[in-house]
Amino acid sequence: MASAKKPLDLTGLTVPQHVAIIMDGNGRWARRRNLPRIAGHRAGAENLRRIINACAEFGIKILTIYAFSTENWERPEDEVRGLMNIFTRVLDQELKDLHRQGVCLHHLGNLNGIEPALQKKVRDALELTRNNDRLILNVAFNYGGRAEILHAVRQMLADGVSPDELTEELFSSYLFTAGLPDPDLVIRTSGELRVSNFLIWQAAYAEYVAAPEMWPDFGREELYAAIVEYSKRDRRYGGLSQKS
Repeated sequence: MASAKKPLDLTGLTVPQHVAIIMDGNGRWARRRNLPRIAGHRAGAENLRRIINACAEFGIKILTIYAFSTENWERPEDEVRGLMNIFTRVLDQELKDLHRQGVCLHHLGNLNGIEPALQKKVRDALELTRNNDRLILNVAFNYGGRAEILHAVRQMLADGVSPDELTEELFSSYLFTAGLPDPDLVIRTSGELRVSNFLIWQAAYAEYVAAPEMWPDFGREELYAAIVEYSKRDRRYGGLSQKS
């Protein structure tokens, strides 16, 4: 029989509205266990369910995950193929449950170059869940921050936006995250200290936490610890401290 979850006290903590996670360390997690890298990616996909549940428990409204970058195409062909198979299996096995939990799926990135069958699964998932409002799950899939900015500029040029019209608010409306608040907290697992081309416009004033755990080991308690750390931060947005 599964043991009950230990209560985690949020009293006095500032819970971020939007958390973004660079899910790093799957390959190293597998290597330490003498497993193939793809086994680490499978474990990482399984872990996502725990984090989605924890976000809902803690009152986080938006979760953005870095699932597959534009640079990940440079990995060995068998690893890329294995990742695409994992994405397909996750959609097949988890979509109904995510929908039942009230999760609204958003895609950040470009579906061009993705196999048509997987493209259809992604679009069907977005359509099925579009009216859900318990948690927004942004999946950055075939995503890169620089590519996103170039995409926004091209769209603005195509729309005839003049330099005099351009504001930060207008530019943001052309990004994949249009209509959503910027992330408050960005977590990178595995202890690495790189942004890795992730939300480089949106996360300009986010707080960053480098969690030492590899992504498959990053669970509810580790997310709570990141929230505790976030609550200690003094978010000044370039101004002066509001704390006495």
